[in-house]
Amino acid sequence: MPNGYTRLQIALHWVIFLLIAAQFLFHDGIQAAWRAVIRGTDATFSVMAAQHIFTGLLVLALVVLRLAIKLRRGAPAMPAEEPEILKLTARVTHWLLYGFMILVPVSGAAAWFAVNENAAQGHELFKSILLLLIALHFLGALFQRFVLKSDVMTRMMRPNA
Repeated sequence: MPNGYTRLQIALHWVIFLLIAAQFLFHDGIQAAWRAVIRGTDATFSVMAAQHIFTGLLVLALVVLRLAIKLRRGAPAMPAEEPEILKLTARVTHWLLYGFMILVPVSGAAAWFAVNENAAQGHELFKSILLLLIALHFLGALFQRFVLKSDVMTRMMRPNA
């Protein structure tokens, strides 16, 4: 089991975070294009819509890379003194994050490229769940840092391969 995360793992964590944040903040172009597709009018495929699709596919590729690295390399151990329920919560949350970081772009691509309204509805639901998981992950990191006084949060800021 590694002592910490590598520079690449840390970079992927933060780049994926920034790309997902951008997707949530700048989604108006794709929403307008989607409404036009559903109405059957000419979809004005804006730069913002293209950016949303490209960024979503990039997130998918980077998450798959990050997951492959994690499966090959492993992850640092959780603090030994941490209660088992918190360890379980962290493990489940991380795997759900990976799952939804894959489901969101896959469902978005299925919605857009197959013009599938069910996939679009799934995409909306999955992105809401992903947002909740990100919030839980963030709150867990803050809890680790300020309540439990552990170094778990700093592991994703400072490489220690």
